[in-house]
Formats: sequence, structure tokens, C-alpha cells
Amino acid sequence: MPLSEERANLSRKTKPLLGRQVVITRPRSQASAFVRGIEDLGGEVVEFPTIEILPPESYEALDTAIQNLETYHWIIFTSINGVRHFWERFMHLKRDIHDLDRIKVVAIGPETAKELGSINLRADLVPREYRAEGILQKLKAAEMVGKRILLPRAAEARDILPKTLQEWGARVDVLEAYQTVPAKSDFARLRLLLLQKKIDMITFTSSSTVTHFFSLFSEDDRKQLLTDTAVACIGPITQGTAEEMGIQVDVVARDYTIPGLVEAVVEYFTRQR
Repeated sequence: MPLSEERANLSRKTKPLLGRQVVITRPRSQASAFVRGIEDLGGEVVEFPTIEILPPESYEALDTAIQNLETYHWIIFTSINGVRHFWERFMHLKRDIHDLDRIKVVAIGPETAKELGSINLRADLVPREYRAEGILQKLKAAEMVGKRILLPRAAEARDILPKTLQEWGARVDVLEAYQTVPAKSDFARLRLLLLQKKIDMITFTSSSTVTHFFSLFSEDDRKQLLTDTAVACIGPITQGTAEEMGIQVDVVARDYTIPGLVEAVVEYFTRQR
């Protein structure tokens, strides 16, 4: 085998994303691990955050809940952002971490559990399937009767979790801990890159990144600019949102985490050779 070909094969093994341009739509403040994962494998990242995470318009309801933590049996965190904003208010109100000792804590997945660990909280429950349905599968309906549950999250999140828990007889306080709003990104630059067929893949890490991204495109633009561009989603909920908008999804991570999505992206491009 010629030396040049041998080197090319070695590069493909160590840098399987070499020559690939990947769009990351995750909020810039939370995208560093994803960017690093793509770049370490040879890919070129185009950061195009479609959402920004902001505080809610009012913390009044969340603050009241935190001041009355002793009335809750469970707290369910469905995102890293929920943990961060809850904890900011918890510290602002000068609560003691031991005030949480008798409360069961749920994390929707390992990244959320890791965020809890960073503030010295341990998740009592982390489902195998990192979505609301996975949490419901781990809980027992009979044990939820009469329980009071705190669910700090974004206002626009899915309702299947609180609705099902309420049907089981629990009292669920769904409180807005943060909000997602459209981010200001360089759409003209991205549109030009798509027009020039320089983007290999667009990645989405939540339903909100999907909806805000595609709200920028007309139906004609979607057909003209996105036909030859692969789409990757972190999990089936995000996939479903994209497909509801008529978008073909090429990649769905088996493990609904950033490392899982990076792995799925690599597998896709490896198959394309």
C-alpha cells in the first residue's frame, strides 16, 4: 500500500469527521462539549445557536415553592437548565442543602444527574430511557397517589409527564424556571453555506432548537437548501418534532446524550464512505 494511502487510512480512523462541516444549533453557552467532540474527530463546526436560555419573566411561583420545600415529596428535573435555575434561586433564598434530604430527586438522564452531582445532590432515580416516558416507567402509579411533586422546567415543555402524574393522583406544580427564546445568529452566512452545498449535517439537541431553526426558512428554502444536507437528532422526541415539520431525519442517537450524538454522527459518515 502506498505511504500516502496508508496515511489517509490512518487519518480516517483517528479523524473520521475530517472534511465534514457540521452545524450545531445548541445554545452557545452549552455547546462547548459538543463542539469539542466534533472538532476532536476532525470535523469543522459551524455554530448557529437557534435558542437562548433566559430567566423566566417572574421567579415568584418558583421562589414560593422553594420556600415551602417541606411540602414536596419529589422534585423532577428534566434538563440541566432546570437544575441550574432551580439551584440559583435555592441559593438566593438561602436555603440549606439538607432541606432536600427527605425529598426524592429525579434526573431525566445522566447529564442532568451529573449537573445535580456538581451541587452535591444525588439523583434517586435516573431512567434508562432519557425522556419523560422513561421516568414514568420507573415510577409506580399507586405510590404517586397524594404525593406532591415539583417540576421546574421551561414553560413550553411537553405535558405528558405532569398530565400522567396527575392522572395517577399526584399534585404536580409545573413551574417555569427558565425560558427559551430565539437567538440572534448569522442566518445570511448559514444560508450562503447551504446554498453552496458546504454543510454536510445539521444537528439538533432539543425540540426547541428544531422549531426555532426551521422557522427561519420558507418552505421553498427547505426544499432548495436542505435537500442534500443530513439531519441528526439527539433522540426520538427531537426527531418527532422535525418529522412533524416535514423534515427527513437521517441520524438519531441511541444514547440521548451529547457523546451519544457525536457517536451517531461518526457512524453515519463512516457509512457514507
